[in-house]
Amino acid sequence: MEAEVLTVTTEDKQLDTATAPKDSGAREAASKELVQASAQDAAAKARDVKAAPERKRTRNLSEDRRFKLFSGTANKPLAEEIGRHIGVPVGEAKIQRFADGEVYFQLLENVRGVDVFVVQPTCFPVDQHLVELLVMIDALKRASAARITVVVPYYGYARQDRKDRPRVAISAKLIADLLTTAGANRALFVDLHAAQIQGFFNIPVDHLFASPVLVSYFRELALPNLTVVSPDAGGVERARFFAQKVGAPLAIVDKRRTDINVTEVMNVIGDVNGKNCLIIDDIIDTAGTLVKTVDALYANGAAAVYAGASHAVLSGPAIDRIANSRLEQVVVTNTIPLREAAQKLSKIKVLSIAGLLGAAIESIHMETSVSTLFS
Repeated sequence: MEAEVLTVTTEDKQLDTATAPKDSGAREAASKELVQASAQDAAAKARDVKAAPERKRTRNLSEDRRFKLFSGTANKPLAEEIGRHIGVPVGEAKIQRFADGEVYFQLLENVRGVDVFVVQPTCFPVDQHLVELLVMIDALKRASAARITVVVPYYGYARQDRKDRPRVAISAKLIADLLTTAGANRALFVDLHAAQIQGFFNIPVDHLFASPVLVSYFRELALPNLTVVSPDAGGVERARFFAQKVGAPLAIVDKRRTDINVTEVMNVIGDVNGKNCLIIDDIIDTAGTLVKTVDALYANGAAAVYAGASHAVLSGPAIDRIANSRLEQVVVTNTIPLREAAQKLSKIKVLSIAGLLGAAIESIHMETSVSTLFS
């Protein structure tokens, strides 16, 4: 056996020595061909591999036992409308208050291992609804919910997102920390006052815009000679996006704020003479900025002035100011429930975002993309 092995080895060596000068180029070419063939095979296999399909979406989650929708007291009609869109009733829970206002919350359904969504805007009274939301999150966490997503159509304290004066709190960050500490695993918002507030959270955040709903309405209204107006420099990006969607030029009102809820309009940048003007903002609070913007536009020759906003806070004298203003119409969404006086005012029209929120909730639960809701 050893002799045979030695003989073969010797012959191989002799053969290699004899043919090396002649076959080295051939072997190199063959090696390249093998590499190319391997690369082609890998590319073919990559083409054959299909992306993992998204989980099939359904417009009715009523049979999904791993999904539940709950609501606080801030805007239960919106939660119920969302439930109708996705085919799921609002979950049973008990919310009561002690004589001193302390909130008591009890789940009346089993949520162990369930993907839970809680609808609760932090609107007036802001602190009360915020604490209610925190207590609900804590109860869900202690009841072993698999994931808790807070659906906050209106995020209170969003206007306090930076230190614009000495010795002030960044309250938007504080609320983000409170929600996370309470046990929220994910958050869904609509038209944050500043988009960078998303960075205050260490959990995934989905940020929706109400503009698709407002754009659809004003497209159907088909106002001639329309100009979209930003009431201040901070809202230019929002107004520019809206102007592009409706195919209208953009104007800007230079605004100087002299104190909290007190503004002084300086001048109008852009041509509004003889135009139908549409003021686009995210929040209408006391309506002081709004009516001063309206006056400035009419002073510069505007033919008619409309307004659109996502959040109708409408606190203090807002309703009287709108009623006595020269506004043709104020279009808002139902992120915040309107007070009774506002509901009676014919100038105010409310559009529903329940379908938009319902689609987003469904996409989050089914782990599909929500980007299609931005168009």
